[in-house]
Amino acid sequence: MTGPAVVLVGPMGVGKSTVGALLAERLGVTCRDTDQDIVETAGKPISEIFLDEGEGHFRELERAAVRTALAEHSGVLALGGGAVLSEETRALLAAHPVVFLEMDVSEAVKRVGLDAPRPLLLINPRQQWRTLMEERRPLYTEVARAVVSTDNRTPEEVADEILAALGLDTPQPEKQQ
Repeated sequence: MTGPAVVLVGPMGVGKSTVGALLAERLGVTCRDTDQDIVETAGKPISEIFLDEGEGHFRELERAAVRTALAEHSGVLALGGGAVLSEETRALLAAHPVVFLEMDVSEAVKRVGLDAPRPLLLINPRQQWRTLMEERRPLYTEVARAVVSTDNRTPEEVADEILAALGLDTPQPEKQQ
């Protein structure tokens, strides 16, 4: 199969970048984040793209970044939280090993915080996060081969579960006696 070894989807702050880096290390591949691709292409942070050009423009950049990354990248790929909103993106993801990283709202508040520069959480972050998840959870589930909770778990524990769920268990080094 061509394309990424693993694709991570889920809400902002769930740990896609952190877990992605761990998975990449364990699998001996690189990790790519489409949000970072967008920042590099646009030459400015995502929050500025939202403010300057609007969410619609950002979503166009996001669709293009995901399409390119799925075609070019063979390692671990982390997608932005809203990437699954695109029907085109969901169709492209059908051919790939996608894992939905999920967390509950109390965990999201701890991780994302109430003052983080997240354009979609500027007003009433808790309620906004709940609303986003009501809209996105079915889409994350639709594209995922596995669903892994990150609540109260270390990134290492999450990575272990992903590898097991996808049948990509890597041999652990033997401990010296």
